[in-house]
Amino acid sequence: MGIISFIGFTLLVAGYAWWKTRGTDEKSADGYYLGGRSLGAITIAGSLLLTNLSAEQIVGLNGQAFSEGILVMAWETLAAIAMVITAIFLLPKYMKKGITTIPEFIEGRFDENTKAILSVLFLIAFSIVLLPTILYSGSLAFSTMFDLPTLLGMSEGAVIWLCVWSIGLIGIIYAIYGGLKAVAVSDLINAIGLLVGGLLIPYFGLKLIGDGSMMDGINTLWTENQDKFDVTGDATSSIPAGTIFTGMMIAQMYYWGTNQSILQRVFGAKSLREGQKGMMLAAFVKFLIPVIVVLPGIIAWHVFSGDLSSADQAYPQLVKEVLPPALLGFFAAVLFGAVLSSFNSLLNSSATLFGFDLYKKFFKKDASEHQAVKAGKLFGLLIAVISMTIAPFIANAPDGLFDYIQQALGSLSVPILAVVVIGILTKKVPAIGAKIVMIAGVIMYLISMYLRKQFQETALADADVNGITDAAQLAIIKAEAFPHFLHVMGILFVINIIIMLVIGMLKPKTNVYVPTTTEVIDTTPWKYAYIVGALITLLVLSTYLIF
Repeated sequence: MGIISFIGFTLLVAGYAWWKTRGTDEKSADGYYLGGRSLGAITIAGSLLLTNLSAEQIVGLNGQAFSEGILVMAWETLAAIAMVITAIFLLPKYMKKGITTIPEFIEGRFDENTKAILSVLFLIAFSIVLLPTILYSGSLAFSTMFDLPTLLGMSEGAVIWLCVWSIGLIGIIYAIYGGLKAVAVSDLINAIGLLVGGLLIPYFGLKLIGDGSMMDGINTLWTENQDKFDVTGDATSSIPAGTIFTGMMIAQMYYWGTNQSILQRVFGAKSLREGQKGMMLAAFVKFLIPVIVVLPGIIAWHVFSGDLSSADQAYPQLVKEVLPPALLGFFAAVLFGAVLSSFNSLLNSSATLFGFDLYKKFFKKDASEHQAVKAGKLFGLLIAVISMTIAPFIANAPDGLFDYIQQALGSLSVPILAVVVIGILTKKVPAIGAKIVMIAGVIMYLISMYLRKQFQETALADADVNGITDAAQLAIIKAEAFPHFLHVMGILFVINIIIMLVIGMLKPKTNVYVPTTTEVIDTTPWKYAYIVGALITLLVLSTYLIF
C-alpha cells in the first residue's frame, strides 16, 4: 500500500508539471531560466518553501532539536524577518533592473570580472555544500523510513550510494530538461503535500505520547521535557543567545536576500507586486514551519528516550514509528518531491549562472541564447555528477548535518552579502574593493575555522592534563576557547564592509555609479507590503517572548 501511494503521488506531480509547462519556450533564456516571467504569488511562495524546505532541513534541524530542543527554531523564525526585509527593500532594486541573476546585478554596480567571481562562489556553494547535503539527507531519510538495508540485503553505506544516485538521476531529468517553470509548478503541489504530511508527524507523535489524546501528548511532552522548550541557548549550544544578533541574521540575509537559487524563483514573477506577495506568503508559512522541522525532533527525544545512534536519524525513525503504511508511502512521495525540488532548483540555478554569466565571457562571446541555454544544461549535468559523488561522504560530518551546512556556507555567505550590501548602499566603492573582499573574505573565514579547531583542541588537551573529565565542563571549555562560528561570521562581515569602505575612500570610482531601470515587468510595489511585513515581524518577536 505504501509503495502504491508513493508511486501514485509522484506520477501525479510529474504529470501536472508537464501539463502546466507544455506551452513554455524552454529554448529562450527567459523561458528556461525564469519560466517566461509568468509566475504568480502562490506558485512563487510554494517554490520558495520547497527550494528551502527539503530533507536536509527537515532531517538536519529535527536532529538538532532532538539534541538541543526548541532553540534551533531560530533558523526558521528569523528567516521570516529576513524574507520581509528582502521583499520590501531588496526586491524593488533587483527587479527594476530586469535581472536574471544576482551576479548580473553586481556586474551593473561593479564590473564583469566581479560578476564572474561571484558566479564561481555561488557554484562552489551549490556543488560542494548544498547539493550533496540535499542528496545525502534525502537518502538517509528513505533508507531509515523503509529499512532499505534489510529490505535490499545491502549495507547502510551501499544503500546511501544507491539512493543518492537514483534521486540525482531523476532530478537531472526534471531540472536540466524542464527548466524553472517545471520546477516551480511541481514545487507548488509538493509544498501543499509537504505541509499536510509534515503536520501529520507531530499529530501522530503527540497522540502516541498521549495514548490516543493529542492534548495529553502535548501536556506530557511539555511537563517532562521542560529543558527542551527554552530558546535561550548557552555557550555550549549550537545557537548561543547572542548569535541571533550577529552571524545568524547575516546567514539569513545571505540566504534569502542574495542567494541565486532562492531569488531566481522571485525573478520569474509576472510583476514586482506578485514577487513581494509570494515572498511575504512564504515568510508567514516559514514562521509556522517549526511545527514541522523542530517539534518532531523533541517528540522523537521523548519517544526514543534520547537513545538513537545518530541525532540525524530522529526524524526518519519517528516517521517510521508513527505513520500508518499507506500514509508512509504518501509522505515518502512528498519528501521525495521536496528533495527533488531543492536539488532541481539548485541545478537550474547552476545552469543559469554558468550559461548566463560565465559561458559568454569565457567560452563563446558571440553565443546565441539557445547555445547559452544548452551550455548551461550540460554544466548542470556536470555539477550534478560532482554532487552525487560527494554526497555519501557527508555521513562523516562531526557536528551533525545542519551545523555542517551552516559552517561550510559561512565562508561564502559573509563576503557575498558584504559585496551586495555595499553595492546597494554606496556609489563610489570600486570593483577592486569587491574583488578583494570576495577572495580575502573566503580565506579569512577558512583561517578562522582552522584557528577555532586548533584553539579548541589545545584547550581540551590542557583540560585532560588537569584531570578534567566531566562532559559538561569540557563542553564549556571547548565553547570558550574560541568565538562561536556565528560570531566569527558577524565579526568578518564588519571587517569586509570596512575593507571596502576604506578602499572606496582611498581609491574611489572615477565614474560614479548611477542605478538604471529596465522595465521588463510591472515594478509597482505591493501597497500592503509594509503592513504585512510588520505583522509577520511582530509574530516572530512574540514567539520569542512566549518561550
